[in-house]
Amino acid sequence: MMLRVCVIAVSILATALALDNGLALTPPMGWLAWERYRCIVDCVAYPDDCISEQLFRRTADLLVSEGYADVGYEYVIIDDCWLALERDSDGRLQPDPQRFPSGIKALADYVHSRGLKFGIYEDFGTYTCAGYPGVVGHMQTDAQTFADWEVDYVKLDGCWSKPEDMDTGYPLFGQYLNQTGRPMVYSCSWPVYQEFAGIEPDFESLKENCNLWRNYVDIDDSWEEVEIIMDYFAERQDRIADHAGPGHWNDPDMLIIGNYGLSYDQSKVQMAIWAILAAPLLISTELRDIKPEYKAILQNKDILAVNQDALGIQGHRINSSAGIEIWTRPISPLLGDKYSYAVAFVSHRIDGYPYLISVNLAEIGLTSAQGYNFQDLYDPESPPEILKPDSILSIRVNPSGVVFYRATIITAL
Repeated sequence: MMLRVCVIAVSILATALALDNGLALTPPMGWLAWERYRCIVDCVAYPDDCISEQLFRRTADLLVSEGYADVGYEYVIIDDCWLALERDSDGRLQPDPQRFPSGIKALADYVHSRGLKFGIYEDFGTYTCAGYPGVVGHMQTDAQTFADWEVDYVKLDGCWSKPEDMDTGYPLFGQYLNQTGRPMVYSCSWPVYQEFAGIEPDFESLKENCNLWRNYVDIDDSWEEVEIIMDYFAERQDRIADHAGPGHWNDPDMLIIGNYGLSYDQSKVQMAIWAILAAPLLISTELRDIKPEYKAILQNKDILAVNQDALGIQGHRINSSAGIEIWTRPISPLLGDKYSYAVAFVSHRIDGYPYLISVNLAEIGLTSAQGYNFQDLYDPESPPEILKPDSILSIRVNPSGVVFYRATIITAL
């Protein structure tokens, strides 16, 4: 009898802890400060770059005026270094008074007034990664504070905490978010910390308790970083890819397109692979001076449609040979049990000329007898081509570049 009571109690607790917010049914899209702005807090020396309410108001304005909001980028998300070094007299979080003189609620109101949603950062630890107050010891209060400020998205980092505590601590904070009654997307970071500690993350628990989760290292501004993250996801795809889906996503980290480290071709690779991975699309770029060709990549509606495909299936790297990778993702529409596909051919070659690759469609999993309508997503003016499973597709891929297709299954003769 006692065993049965314990089992029932555990079941009730698990249900109470589970996330049930109905959010992020497609990967979240927006703008996140960290990669581009890090922890710049000197607003005297760097008035346009410091972590301040001015930065986030300006970014909200640009997301709207420059067309990003129109194509789906809706979240404006603060990262670390927004906090004062001490809580207030009631134990509540408070922003740095010099850099956020109007307060967080006023900033959230401004973002909402622009038709956007507002996100914030904290840490499951005694401190944030940059040394500001963490949530440990104050989790219920902090969750309610975020709700009072009308936050829409919470990123919870994992510095200054024990990886072995994360399996219980992250779900508990999610429970407190739920209890506020305000729907907030919940971005967790526990897999990356556990991976580095040699602990296998509990993906079933992640799916139940988080809307998205960071799997690997923070991205830096270089092509090497993009390649490292791509390799991580490809090498572990059999273990992690199937856990992604509507409401719960693997997160390879921010889009660095339009910064300093990626060429035009390399920027197209990141956008294509993040679409294949069904990844959250969180830009971390200065939107005031982004070059038109990079802005066009970020606002490519055909690629965004792949990323936001309602089926929510994460894609895979299915071949890697001679420095060329082939990635595919099943997408809609379907014909019976046959999918349409996004197909990316990515070059890691450095030998100075576009490399020729030829593939048979059936060999890469495109087997519908009625065929596929192939459209180059980076050249939408090119005429589409109808190909069958026995067709040979021959293309040339630029060094550190990509050719990216949508292969729409033909559903009628």
